Amino acid sequence: MNYESWIPSLRERRGMLDAMGVADWRELYSDVPPGLMLPEPPRVGAGRPLTEYEARRLVEREFRDVAVFRDPPPFMGGGLCYHVVPSVVEAVAGRAEFYTAYTPYQPEINQGLLQALFEYQSLVADLLEMDVVNASMYDMSTAVAEAFLMAVRVTRRRRIIVPATMHPEHRETAETWLMGKGIELIQAPYNPETGEADIGFIEEKLREGGVAAVYMEQPSSLGFIDPGVEAAAEAAHRHGALFILGFEPLSLGILRPPGRLGADIAVGEGQPLGLGLNYGGPLLGIMAVRGERRLIRQMPGRIVGMTRSVEGERGFTLILQAREQHIRREKATSNITTNEALMAVRAAAYLALLGGEGLRRLAESIWLRSHYAARRLRSLGVEAPVFKAEFFKEFTARFPIPYREVHAKLLEKRILGGLPLSRWGRSCREALFCVTEAHSRSDIDRLVDAVAEALGGAG
Repeated sequence: MNYESWIPSLRERRGMLDAMGVADWRELYSDVPPGLMLPEPPRVGAGRPLTEYEARRLVEREFRDVAVFRDPPPFMGGGLCYHVVPSVVEAVAGRAEFYTAYTPYQPEINQGLLQALFEYQSLVADLLEMDVVNASMYDMSTAVAEAFLMAVRVTRRRRIIVPATMHPEHRETAETWLMGKGIELIQAPYNPETGEADIGFIEEKLREGGVAAVYMEQPSSLGFIDPGVEAAAEAAHRHGALFILGFEPLSLGILRPPGRLGADIAVGEGQPLGLGLNYGGPLLGIMAVRGERRLIRQMPGRIVGMTRSVEGERGFTLILQAREQHIRREKATSNITTNEALMAVRAAAYLALLGGEGLRRLAESIWLRSHYAARRLRSLGVEAPVFKAEFFKEFTARFPIPYREVHAKLLEKRILGGLPLSRWGRSCREALFCVTEAHSRSDIDRLVDAVAEALGGAG
């Protein structure tokens, strides 16, 4: 390779300095206090340029003692779990026209991205059995916060009922976004045995008036499936409130979708749909609404529509843009000025690859593996799950000793166990585990054997 073709030569550097009217590159840093400047270049690296392969080997050698938790995959729950990402998803999302794209304001040069986002909206709408899907929100926490603000705008009421078991990080995000707007979040208590929200309490608050929406999660942030979701939706609608449902997309392979559960607005995290973990991001906030004008007009985010050109050819473009901040400014439905288009393309590729039958089989596999893990933990005297209710891939487990002691023993064996729920204000003996299609039977058995050893050693 001719490196001079892309590394500036001394002549080119001199030309750039002359164009700026600078005699020496050090003058570019004249405003930096001399005491902060290094007297000489730092001695870093190998002392010479490295090839890509040499650099990779150097990094791998430096990090050989760092646990990467791939064998077995992590068992940590909390909303983001380890899933298999098919290679085709990487191949599709890695195309330059997707990888470097921004908001496609100009349809004449963005038909490929616009069509991909339209397909994403269509696939998710089918999955949720909802009418309109945007493309997209940052993550589930921002989707939840936007849904709350949307409900307030639509109903002109200022109270929102949420379950006390709501994901605490989503609740914190919502509280931050609602701050200073005079909007009240009311936490509904729950049955400590089953996790089921107190429908009587929800009814009472609805009768008091002023409730814009009732929010529920299915499955909940603690893993259990609440059988009272439909009752909450019916109660909300009887009193003129909206019903907002937080969902887990892969669970819809075996659970009823939000559209059939009475949701006016559905919000979820798209991370399981081929996004991976990537040290916590980027993520994908999914938002969908029923086909009602007042909901669609107040829906934040981009919406792609299909149309016809003057020649009669099919085309795609952004629609209903009068809702957005680049037109309405402070009167827009949202201040979010961008989205997670690349992550939406990944989710579309993932859903298209699996199809309906593939999604069902995947969901069944996850359900079976998570229940096998819970059963194996119960054989050790661990209460798993804590809530006497059905669950999908995440479940809360209660240990006979403080869980962090068990967690530390697991880390010594390079096993990343459940999320210590003491960080969410729950018992120090509880942890939230997640088991997915990535975990083999031998992976689960290794976890259980390590837990048995940790409990035996502590006992």
